[in-house]
Amino acid sequence: MDGQSTPKLKYLIQSVPPGFIVDTAWTARHAISRQSVSAYIKQGWLGRIAPGVYRRPFSAIETTESVTGWKIPLLSAQWIMGHAFHVGGMTALGLRGHSHYLQLGGDTRVYLYGCDIPDWLVTLATDAKFVRRSHRLFADENNGIEDSEFTLSDTPDEELAMSPWRWPIKMSSAERAILEILDELPKNESFHNIDMVFEGMVNLRPKLLTTLLTQCRSVKVKRLFFVYADKHAHAWLKHIDRSQIDIGRGDRALVPGGRLHPNYRVTVPADLLPKKNIDGA
Repeated sequence: MDGQSTPKLKYLIQSVPPGFIVDTAWTARHAISRQSVSAYIKQGWLGRIAPGVYRRPFSAIETTESVTGWKIPLLSAQWIMGHAFHVGGMTALGLRGHSHYLQLGGDTRVYLYGCDIPDWLVTLATDAKFVRRSHRLFADENNGIEDSEFTLSDTPDEELAMSPWRWPIKMSSAERAILEILDELPKNESFHNIDMVFEGMVNLRPKLLTTLLTQCRSVKVKRLFFVYADKHAHAWLKHIDRSQIDIGRGDRALVPGGRLHPNYRVTVPADLLPKKNIDGA
């Protein structure tokens, strides 16, 4: 290995923790040539896991879940390579403990929102399926996005606690995520599941909700939010400034055979109507 590549190898080792991932765009941005990448692979400093995608070998402490899990590829894309996207929808709610309906095992879906989701991440074989979603639901695509700590390992080790295994995930707040899952209705999510999720949403922040609802571009989402919010009537609801929120005009047919909500003029399952209307009043 030539002398010029040694500083770049040192930079690679310092910048990319064991098990984490880089792609050819990252190596090119840091002036690491294809020849150097090939040399690093031969020397065991990198391993090719997909066309143009490379992983630093895992250290001895990594578990099987770490090796096959979706979190390290996601953190690599967000924090090492700097791609602008976030985890949202039902995935964000599940990670925040708000949902008992987050699928486990091989059928797990991880919903990613943004315009800069790398193709290799979506196609990489992990223990979950990455699903792309548009970031255009809100006028401000960054509002309600938070860096949320999420432990990649349960090992109670002081050194581990300071490692990249504890890097935060860029994730929707509960307030933004609940609006993102409403956007999945009726095709990709069930009214019943969201009803159960809303039942547990007792600590939402009304100021942030007001901002997000004001910026939300979907009349459907805003109307459905108030359908569920009125049904569950959590304490935060009375603090939302409805005067700022445009829910549009006219009736919206959302569910074939559904009932038209008398207040929000959208068709929904009958059990989401106000109690006095469920029996046909």
